[in-house]
Amino acid sequence: MKRITARAMVASLALGVPSGGALAQEAELGRGRDAADGDIIVTARRFEERLQDVPISVTVFNQQQLADRNIVAASDLAQYTPSLSANTRYGPDKASFAIRGFTQEASTSPSVGVYFAEVVAPRVNGSTPGGNGAGPGAFFDLQNVQVLKGPQGTLFGRNTTGGAILLVPRKPGADAEGYLQATLGSFDMTRLQGAATIPVTDTVRLRVGFDRHDRRGYLRNRSGVGPRDFSDVDYIAGRASLVIDITPDLENYTVTHFSNSDTNGNLARVITCVRDATQRVGRQPLAAQGGCDQIDRQAARGDGFRDVENSVRNSRTWIEQWQVINNTTWRASDEITVKNIASYSEYRERLTGNLNGDNAFVPASLLLNRGGSFVNVPTGASQGARYQFVALAPQPGRYTNAQRTFTEELQVQGRSLNGQLDWQVGGYAEISNPIGYSGTISAVTLSCTDIVALQCTDVLGAISGARVGGVELVQNAIWYRNYGLYAQSTYDITDSLSATAGIRYTMDRVRGTGRNLSLSFPAPNTPRSACRDSLHFPGVVTSNPADCAYTARQSSNRPTWLIGLDYKPSPDTLLYAKYSRGYRQGNVNTATPGFETFGPEKVDAYELGAKASFSGPVRGYFNFAAFYNDFQDQQIQANAQPKPGTGLPGGNLLVNAGKSRIQGIEADFSARFLESLRIDAGYAYLDTKLLSINLPALPPTSPYATLVSTVATGRSLTLAPKHRLTLTGLYTLPLPVDQGTMTFSATYTYTARQFLSQTNANAVLPALDLLNLNLNWESVAGAPFDLALFATNLTNKKYYSYINGSTPSVGYESANIGEPRVVGVRMQVRFGS
Repeated sequence: MKRITARAMVASLALGVPSGGALAQEAELGRGRDAADGDIIVTARRFEERLQDVPISVTVFNQQQLADRNIVAASDLAQYTPSLSANTRYGPDKASFAIRGFTQEASTSPSVGVYFAEVVAPRVNGSTPGGNGAGPGAFFDLQNVQVLKGPQGTLFGRNTTGGAILLVPRKPGADAEGYLQATLGSFDMTRLQGAATIPVTDTVRLRVGFDRHDRRGYLRNRSGVGPRDFSDVDYIAGRASLVIDITPDLENYTVTHFSNSDTNGNLARVITCVRDATQRVGRQPLAAQGGCDQIDRQAARGDGFRDVENSVRNSRTWIEQWQVINNTTWRASDEITVKNIASYSEYRERLTGNLNGDNAFVPASLLLNRGGSFVNVPTGASQGARYQFVALAPQPGRYTNAQRTFTEELQVQGRSLNGQLDWQVGGYAEISNPIGYSGTISAVTLSCTDIVALQCTDVLGAISGARVGGVELVQNAIWYRNYGLYAQSTYDITDSLSATAGIRYTMDRVRGTGRNLSLSFPAPNTPRSACRDSLHFPGVVTSNPADCAYTARQSSNRPTWLIGLDYKPSPDTLLYAKYSRGYRQGNVNTATPGFETFGPEKVDAYELGAKASFSGPVRGYFNFAAFYNDFQDQQIQANAQPKPGTGLPGGNLLVNAGKSRIQGIEADFSARFLESLRIDAGYAYLDTKLLSINLPALPPTSPYATLVSTVATGRSLTLAPKHRLTLTGLYTLPLPVDQGTMTFSATYTYTARQFLSQTNANAVLPALDLLNLNLNWESVAGAPFDLALFATNLTNKKYYSYINGSTPSVGYESANIGEPRVVGVRMQVRFGS
């Protein structure tokens, strides 16, 4: 029904284009001037200044560039930005960012801060990692997107060791104007968006906007279980901004935005398996055989690259979030400005699905190890039963994640000593509380007719005579308290030389409570429930999670700082050198008894850079940065093996044990030739290496016998491709002035191979190159109407966007499939003055 409604709205828009109305201002519509035509204004240092004056490696996209690249999700942004990658393990809606090899995994906090209208994204701390970033519907009606590379801990706080991404929404202007835009494309794609500025009075201005996007999934489900397709898009987002000029020197700016996404979710495709039955260990005999059977079934059917099999009936990814931001700015004098930035947000998520994309059936027999000899064991009545290796669902009446967050920041900016000293000081507070206990049900190596109702059978356990599969009922709630004080200043030593120094002191407090049950199935559909945390609740047999409640706390106080020198031999040239300290907070993970907390990590970053603008027949800019990072106390995964008789499950956990080196270069170039041709290029070279691992010693009283690193030293860090190149050529066709402006552009991207898991050498994405084309006709025949044709992944390249890295523990491998070729047409009507 939503698809039909969206198509009807698109059709009515396409047929109802008004013939009159003046052209709206380019800056207000977000097309703006590109770097080769004029100054780009950024807020990388919390105030407006020219991009070429900022001693930070920054990549900037305006709204037109986002549209040309068909960027609608976080994973799309990463594809076109050197040094930026995205972890899409759980789909694009839950993607997390990585910059220069600083990643977020498991229960760690983000390493890249995402900010909307100067406020950090809503907190996310669910059973599946990801989030804390740009969710569905974030990339419409923006002034620009700024990707800041390298630690930003002084002005943006902890959890920005990799960098920060700033989404700057369009602010209401003085004139009435706006647009309506419709997009039709492959896979029944319909997207309708629009925004309008309404000057209520001379001192009150309102801007409202919406984005409705619907697209059928490009993955075809061949199992007959659950949805017919996966990797679909179905969201609606809205935004309202209100500016009130209380006095000529006092402005109140409020932004409210909301999004609701409800899709079938992401589903991986099984791609390899352990064929040799004598090499299958642990849970592998059943899972590996199921994976091999699925691959054979796919081949026998002649499945295409984007055909998958699902085994969970009600697969779904639902995300709802909203945020209210209030920014009050008081220009106390010509030299001092006071800003207060407050926000409140809520995030809710329900995720149901098969995490590895398997659709397995119990075979007639299994080759099992019996006392050192391999014997074919008949499966009996279990033959033909469907099972999943890992299936996830929310507990009844609970979310898989739900959090509310309040932030408050008071900032004072000033200029002193006759303009020689620019400075700012501020204080920050963040209070984030759970919206009840989040609750998930995860079934591992079980055959379940109804996971939520616990109608499950431990198939391999029945065959082998020992428990193998089980259900984990995890409930957790996490409270965050984060406070910071900061100051930064830039002093002009001479007209050409300036020095910058900044410091921030951060105080972080985290408290988490877990209420976790572990269920075995000694008989079909008859669970036996006990506390999963047998360290603190030994022998407690209960079906009430509250009987297993355990609280862990982690706190840390850390300074971060910045010291830099800037030299401008001319107004169009900047040379800079800086040293900064970055810090990512520790956290709690109540699902790992005995290792419920892990501490913060730090990085010392050194950077040299140059920025140069040039004019004349060829005008544009060239920016370059070289960096070296000393990364210490790195949060990495280790495997803990419990002592006999403890009843602990064991498994992977997080410890501060790694030390890495991260170095490289980044370059950005933009030039316009003879008014008709523009070339944009970006390149990043990353050389990352895990140098050493120093695991903590286990005390004699520890319930664990050994702690073993799952990470190999000497390897590159995850999501850190050695080379990334983006190249865009844009040619303006010669049209009469009264016919508008027509431009043809092509964007080529190349990404070298990259590791996706430090624990599995097989989880490596091969090198990838993609090509996009766009044809834009602005002001068609002089009317306030724009038309665009676009094609992404023009050659329809078949590629993986993520490899799950499960072979060592599961016996098969699955991968997420990258987006195929998408072609479409985009129509936009502009109105106003």
